[in-house]
Amino acid sequence: MTRPARALPSLQRYAWLSIAAAVATITLKAGAYYLTGSVGLLSDALESVVNLVAAVTALAMLAVAERPPDDDHPFGHTKAEYFAGAVEGALILVAAFGIGATAIERLIHPQPLEHVGLGLAISVVASSINLGVARVLGRVGRRYGSITLEADARHLMTDVWTTLGVLIGVAAVQLTGWLPLDSIVAMLVALNIVWAGVQLMRRAATGLMDSAIPVPERERVQQIFARYAPDGVEFHSLRTRQAGQRRFIAVHVLVPGEWTVQRGHDLLERIEREVREAMPGPTTVLTHLEPIEDPVSHEDREIDR
Repeated sequence: MTRPARALPSLQRYAWLSIAAAVATITLKAGAYYLTGSVGLLSDALESVVNLVAAVTALAMLAVAERPPDDDHPFGHTKAEYFAGAVEGALILVAAFGIGATAIERLIHPQPLEHVGLGLAISVVASSINLGVARVLGRVGRRYGSITLEADARHLMTDVWTTLGVLIGVAAVQLTGWLPLDSIVAMLVALNIVWAGVQLMRRAATGLMDSAIPVPERERVQQIFARYAPDGVEFHSLRTRQAGQRRFIAVHVLVPGEWTVQRGHDLLERIEREVREAMPGPTTVLTHLEPIEDPVSHEDREIDR
């Protein structure tokens, strides 16, 4: 048995917010690089370009994910969100390569920095924008189970930490006069970006492989089942998976064979409703009723059965 889950509001407006933030920070960070000539600030600006491409990709994938089910996709299009995570991770790796190459070239041919104070002030403003948007996207992503918004938020927070590292490096160059430090900081930024990209791609791959819902959510489902044990009801063959914002939960419910069809139906309706209400996002619950006295019911545990 199944019943549609509650609808969610469109999340595309948050992708537009990310796009606006990326455009603003690209402008600010490019200006900071133009003023100072710091390769560290250049690396920061290049990462913001990646942020823009990732935000546009997120918008496109959210639009696909929010399409209703159709004949070719009866379970919906929510898995499209994982493609956004994979693309964003790949773009991060490309940006890291570009930053590393620029840093090495500048390490070989160091150049003095100019207008450092103004450049740092501009970068602080850009980083503040990213921090504010990251907090909004992270909160909304966790609330609605959107891997796209969570990935974008994590990427923006990586950008914030990157900017902080660059600012420290540029300030250190200004204080010590040791020009290679600027390039060294940029290379450390590139390594940090690589780590973020690998993590995003790994999570996207996990989602495309139909991984189970998080452990705390599975524990909530088991707690619901435990409440029915005193009534002689048993459960087995629990299987879960998550596709973007939507969760899928399937379980076999074993009841006394003397129960009427109506009583069994009412029980499954109640269980499905409680499970859906316990999940943080839209959830499709599939239940299968079996007589507890029949030995075949206890053997029916394999996915192909």
